[in-house]
Amino acid sequence: MKMFKAKPKQLSMTLISIVLALSVSTAEAVINGVTGTTFDFTADYDRVSATDGNSIYFWGYNLTSNTQIYAQYPGPTLIVNQGDTITINLTNALPEPVSIVFPGQQGVTATGGTAGLLTREAATMGTVSYSFTATKAGTYLYHSGSNMDKQVEMGLFGAIVVRPATAGQAYNHADSQFDREYLYIMSEMDLDIHEAVELGQPIDTTSPKYEYWFINGRTGLDTISAAFAAWLPNQPYNILPLMHPGEKLLLRVISAGKDSHPLHPHGNNFKLIARDGLLLQTAPGMGADLAYSDFTLQADPGATFDILFEWTGEGMGWDFYGHAPTDPLEPFEDPTYHGVSLSSSRTSGGKEVLLPSSQDATIGGLYSGSPFLGNNGELPPGEGGLNLWDGFFFPWHSHHEKELTNFGTFPGGMLTFFSVVPWDYNID
Repeated sequence: MKMFKAKPKQLSMTLISIVLALSVSTAEAVINGVTGTTFDFTADYDRVSATDGNSIYFWGYNLTSNTQIYAQYPGPTLIVNQGDTITINLTNALPEPVSIVFPGQQGVTATGGTAGLLTREAATMGTVSYSFTATKAGTYLYHSGSNMDKQVEMGLFGAIVVRPATAGQAYNHADSQFDREYLYIMSEMDLDIHEAVELGQPIDTTSPKYEYWFINGRTGLDTISAAFAAWLPNQPYNILPLMHPGEKLLLRVISAGKDSHPLHPHGNNFKLIARDGLLLQTAPGMGADLAYSDFTLQADPGATFDILFEWTGEGMGWDFYGHAPTDPLEPFEDPTYHGVSLSSSRTSGGKEVLLPSSQDATIGGLYSGSPFLGNNGELPPGEGGLNLWDGFFFPWHSHHEKELTNFGTFPGGMLTFFSVVPWDYNID
């Protein structure tokens, strides 16, 4: 029996969570994290919440200055500048030695603590310090280098974003330019392991059986609730990508656990430009000339990926802004704006759509009542009402059906949304 198995919440609670999430300011709809060059961590334990009501014991890194909680899932996202020397001081409040390793970072030095298999470790109530120069821009994972089968499963991992000198680029090349960026950390949990660790019992990590799957430390649809929501103190990061038509979105993807996860973004193909902090290029300086388009990202364990995503509505066969032929151009239709031009849709087959009557249609909660971006319309009583932006919503999720559940109950797991919003809606 699972100690913390809870009864699934009713679907109405899921709808309430959507209402709460979409009613808050979207100022937090960016990569949340901490900046600087020196970071003081504590490794400790606490509990995460899942949207089926479960509460799961975990281990995690936390900023020592954050005394409101013991541990954070995942650990703090570190946002640093290329060329800076970074220092992480780790104090251990867990009952066994812990450490941190930094895949992709060169010249890492460790002082204090005791020698471990991969790096120096902090004993219980001990401290160890790590330093390195962030020589390469990109997206990176950090995680425990001690007893990794157990400690990474328990939650000792996080992300590092290294920014190049040129703002608005992920790497030192124009092929990585973007308008908005988001972080997408995928992980999973086996409740048997977490229960056994809490009770001090032996564990078996050779054949894990996962029941919970997370994006940025949350299960769907807590994923779209506000960042730093008070009811999720140990899970501060959300994921609800927003963009205007014609913009370029950078999604930094990290697969932090043991399983591969097929990430499937609806709405358009993406372009994979980098993996493990390296541009996909034939030679230095060539840019992402090996980048390729796909509709599902197979995120391998321990790997990081950078993908670019665009949405213009081009080629849909209808004018999603509902233009009349004499209307002025929208901002994204100006050929000087990112080279995107949709004005031809008014003269080359673009047309409005004919909607069925309300008696012949099934109206979803995120439908605005209009097929046109930025418009709303009449809805049947009790239907719709969740689309506060009059935008277009698409699910972004794992393509493994089991990973869309919490302990076998849908919806949950690796499930979130992406939304195209009108130009007059201020995302920032």
